[in-house]
Amino acid sequence: LVYFFLLIIISSINNISFINLEFGKIQNINVSGLNTDENKSIIKEIKNINLGNIFFINEGKINRLISSNSLIENFQVKKKYPNTIEFKLEKTKYLAKINKNGKSFIIGSNGKLLSNNHEKINLPFIFGNPKISEFLNFKEIFDKSKFSYQQVEKLYFFPSKRWDLRLKQNILIKLSKNQTVDSLNNLYEFLENYSTENFTLVDARINNQIILNE
Repeated sequence: LVYFFLLIIISSINNISFINLEFGKIQNINVSGLNTDENKSIIKEIKNINLGNIFFINEGKINRLISSNSLIENFQVKKKYPNTIEFKLEKTKYLAKINKNGKSFIIGSNGKLLSNNHEKINLPFIFGNPKISEFLNFKEIFDKSKFSYQQVEKLYFFPSKRWDLRLKQNILIKLSKNQTVDSLNNLYEFLENYSTENFTLVDARINNQIILNE
């Protein structure tokens, strides 16, 4: 219907003024999902890529622009004819802090590093140098277990691909290299039975064996 409408206008000898008409030009850009300053910054970046006519938007440009922003997890774009386009953004979740090349960063759930300009955010700190994918894979398994990620204060990653956890109860847990949801659940249930004991270290590096250091 749109193409037919345009054809009628263009082919009509009575619409000479159409040449001077900015039909379909985007005049309004609405962005939501981030805070006010972040939304304004995204709007400015979008304007800089010159979206042009609402009927022929370059989706590739939009995808590259939005995907390059480390704050954004997912997004939706909606056209509101005749001249408005809306961006609904989903902000990435802050998962942990890590030091890279002497600088502190935040790891987002989108798998990207964000500048650590949020000093007051209480997040576990990762010691070591894991790939972001290695951390996300470990956290996915951990989240499926009976443990709560809110219990974790620090994470230690070793070259052998093994993790240690420091819980907020001042308990250090040494995990084996190959963790599964079942092995973590078994460990959780074991610790529940010893909740009244005074221990600070749990060594679960050996399969089917747990050592407590009181």
